[in-house]
This record gives sequence, C-alpha cells and structure tokens, in this order.
Amino acid sequence: MLPAHWPETSTRLAINGPAGPIEAMVGGWEGTPALVAVVCHPHPLHGGTMDNKVVTMLERTFRDAGAATIRFNFRGVGASAGVFDNGEGEGDDLAAVVAQARAWAPEATLWLAGFSFGSYVSTRMAGHLRAELLVSVAPPVGRFAFRQLHRPPCPWIVAQGEADEVVDPALVFQHFARVQPPVEMLRFEATSHFFHGKLVELRERLGALLAGYRS
Repeated sequence: MLPAHWPETSTRLAINGPAGPIEAMVGGWEGTPALVAVVCHPHPLHGGTMDNKVVTMLERTFRDAGAATIRFNFRGVGASAGVFDNGEGEGDDLAAVVAQARAWAPEATLWLAGFSFGSYVSTRMAGHLRAELLVSVAPPVGRFAFRQLHRPPCPWIVAQGEADEVVDPALVFQHFARVQPPVEMLRFEATSHFFHGKLVELRERLGALLAGYRS
C-alpha cells in the first residue's frame, strides 16, 4: 500500500507501473516538497540498478540542492516487474514514477536526471513530463538515438568524462556542441565512464550549478 503523502523517512516501496510494480527508493521529506528530482539508472542488461554509485551520488547532490528524490529500478531490474524494452517501456516506467511524485506533490518543480542509458530515457521523456531541468551523465551518444530526439525545452546540464571507455567522449562533445539552445557542459579530465575517483568532484561541480536553478 502506497502512503498517502510523501514519506517522512527514506522508504523503499513499490510504485504502480505499466508492466507491474516498480521498485523505488523515495528520499524522506517532512511535509510536501516544492522540488522533486527523479534519477534514472544505467543499462539494465549490463548490471545497471538504482543502487549504482553514480545514481546514488546524483541523489545526494540533488538532496543537497533542496530536492526531494526518487530513484527506481526499470522494468526487469531488482523487484521491478517486466522485461527490458530498449528504452521505450522504460520511458513509461519513468512516467509512472513521476505521476506518483506529482500525486504526492502536485505543485512541485520536476528535475530529471540519468546516468548512461538512464540519460537516454530521461532525455526522451523530459519534454513530455514537463521537466524544468535535465541532468545527463555520460549520455550514450552513438549507442542510442540521441540525434533523433528533440531537445527538451528546459535547461540541460551534461557531465562527461574525457577518458570514458564505454561512451565515446568525442561523439558526446561533438553532438552537444551542435545542440541549440546550448547545454551546460561539464568536462572531467582523465575520468572513466563510472567516474572512478571523481564522484566527489562530480558532486561539487554539479552542486554548484544546481544552486543557480533553484526557483
């Protein structure tokens, strides 16, 4: 049974989704939050879960910025029902999570974030879900159809490591250099896909930018 209000303590629960229950971790918040950040995890077929260290670091960064947070497992991951759907059904999962967040906090500003595959899903859905900020970490340009997506009508922060061994950094930088209006690009020298040894720097640099987006 879902609580009637935003949980006051951090709670692992099941949100109703299009393929069945969606396992989610909802960050505790006293009262009704004015700002909600939802974070999407990396590729389900390559070990991606909501407990990934980049995802949990993003969650902490958003909480530091004053947002209530939700991270969740896409269909077929952990206790979430369903099977992998190459980003399509995962977008529906994200929409269901956002719908639940809005049921608890109807007036809240929505921020979306994703790491790797999760950045593709959140980018694809940002306009539809009326996100007011999008954060993409190591977006897999070249692996998923970023070039076919419309640019979301919101501010967009992209964080990319220059030594990414999974996503081609050159493709990422080339793609986003052409995106208009421009994105806020955070480049990380000597940084791998999973930001080994650079998570604190990611938190600090992203957090400094987020402070400017608080309404």
